Amino acid sequence: MTKLLPRRNFSAAMLGLAAMPWFTLAASPAGDLGAAPEFTGIDKWLNSAPLSMQGLAGKVVLVDFWTYSCINCVNTLPHVVRWYEKYKDQGFVVIGVHTPEFAFEKLTSNVEAALQRFDIRYPVAQDNGFSTWKAYENQYWPAFYLVDKSGHVRRKHFGEGQYAEMDAAIQSLLAQPAGG
Repeated sequence: MTKLLPRRNFSAAMLGLAAMPWFTLAASPAGDLGAAPEFTGIDKWLNSAPLSMQGLAGKVVLVDFWTYSCINCVNTLPHVVRWYEKYKDQGFVVIGVHTPEFAFEKLTSNVEAALQRFDIRYPVAQDNGFSTWKAYENQYWPAFYLVDKSGHVRRKHFGEGQYAEMDAAIQSLLAQPAGG
């Protein structure tokens, strides 16, 4: 039997409304979604020396795929910045993976200007060749992958919204012992 999409989801998908600020694609259910891929093919690291998932073992990591001219991404940034500031001293790391949609977004100087404009102090990996994007099999801006201390993706979310749920998931993973 074929499962049909609810009318709103089907209509939104067919009309391309999934990119609209008020439309949120569903988050993954809680659970182990597999090992987080390594960062690969990164053109430049901003606000940080190069990082790896292996090197971040023992930390809770939020991998945020974004681009600075995407309004949906811009709308999520205050929440991401707030989570980083709130939890950075508790073993939480945000890695912004800036993956450009347009050619002008590939310029490091433009990305650096965006980091200043949005007060982004966490590490940002410039993924101009979509290598890390492809490693995560990502398809959306913005896209969030929450990784536990053991390096496993525990939550995915695409689009805007579900900020309280993500905050609660971050707190829950920070409270768990490493390896647990």
